[in-house]
Amino acid sequence: MFDELESQIGHHFTQPALLERAMTHSSFANEAGLAADNEPLEFLGDSILGFVVSDRLVRRFPEFPEGKLSKLKSFLVSAKNLYHVAEEVGVGKFLRLGRGEEKTGGRVKPALLVDALEALIAAVYLDGGFTAAERFIEEWIFNQVEEIDIQNLEMSDPKSALQERLQALKQTPAEYVVIREAGPDHCKVFTVEVRVGNDFRGVAEGLSKKMAEQEAARLALRHFGLNGGESS
Repeated sequence: MFDELESQIGHHFTQPALLERAMTHSSFANEAGLAADNEPLEFLGDSILGFVVSDRLVRRFPEFPEGKLSKLKSFLVSAKNLYHVAEEVGVGKFLRLGRGEEKTGGRVKPALLVDALEALIAAVYLDGGFTAAERFIEEWIFNQVEEIDIQNLEMSDPKSALQERLQALKQTPAEYVVIREAGPDHCKVFTVEVRVGNDFRGVAEGLSKKMAEQEAARLALRHFGLNGGESS
């Protein structure tokens, strides 16, 4: 079923169930009565991606200050960039979706594709080890670093932008709390509150937790007069 995807990414799974799970959205799992979907793998893949990109950036640009490294990392791991990578990999074609998600265009929804890509990274790691995951990330994500115009790089990830700015200002890191989930599984809306010490509380909504967190971070950036998530 996933032979084409394995060929595309250059990794043959010895544990096919891992790849199947990485491509299983919660809507499909709920309808099929499955106990597992790709959300835990997404969590793991996000962490692996962040570490590998950070490690590669420090090795590739040892002379760069933290701020410049943060901007590069923010771009590479941003939802916008990962969405394009997921499209190149062709993740949407292989997603297992529930009927509702299928009808509402789930195969091209940025949030679903990004989540599936991160889950795929985790599946490669669990199946082939850290070296296999590194190879995947380098080939599909990190190799873009040579094409980035560093001088004119925009901060496309409000969460990372906020973290960087608060760190520079010696302020408490932001916290994100999901305060509400509403709607059916195929069209759920998440409400997230961002908290910056005792200085700011902001609430935003999104069709995924990540989207809601990014919007909440954007509110905080505006509150602190930090250009709404883009570097100057």
